[in-house]
Amino acid sequence: MQPVDSDKSRATARDPAGTPPPSVLDVGPSVPTKRPTLTQPDASRTLNLADDIAGRFPLAKIDYVRPRRVKITVPPDKIKVVALYIRDVLGFDHLNVVGGTDYMQLKEFEVIYFVGSISMRGQEDIVIQLAERVQRDESPRVPSLTDVWGAAEYHERETFEMLGIVFEGHPDLRRLLLPEDWNDIPPLRKDYNSPGR
Repeated sequence: MQPVDSDKSRATARDPAGTPPPSVLDVGPSVPTKRPTLTQPDASRTLNLADDIAGRFPLAKIDYVRPRRVKITVPPDKIKVVALYIRDVLGFDHLNVVGGTDYMQLKEFEVIYFVGSISMRGQEDIVIQLAERVQRDESPRVPSLTDVWGAAEYHERETFEMLGIVFEGHPDLRRLLLPEDWNDIPPLRKDYNSPGR
């Protein structure tokens, strides 16, 4: 019994003439050979959004405007009304993430909501960063935005747990990630000392 050449038998099974299958070079390149024309990002859309919000809410501070991003800081007692305006009037109906930052030297915490739009055509690539600052003390408090964007629920819980910021009006503000017997300060505060360091 002679050994069977498996490559030859596969080729024969597919093609009686034994013609090998085409290689990548025979088919051609799999990537476009012509580069797309790149245009400079247009900041007019985000400038219009920033002007609209600043005109409606004089206490809103426009931190920066970029072609696809706007950052706005408002006082905590105004954040809900600004969030409702951003959602209902401007169409930013999708909460991407909520984060918190400890500015220990300034004795402040910042809570920031990153929101986008999935319902308004032409705004899908824009992110509005809605921020608030609160004094850094033992129990800083800000309003919850879970009734504006339901997706804020778990993000606010994580921020509560990691920085100790209380979200007033949150439906279920309890620990999410830390062990039940955690008895130290929140671990993302800058004055937290990790054991073993």
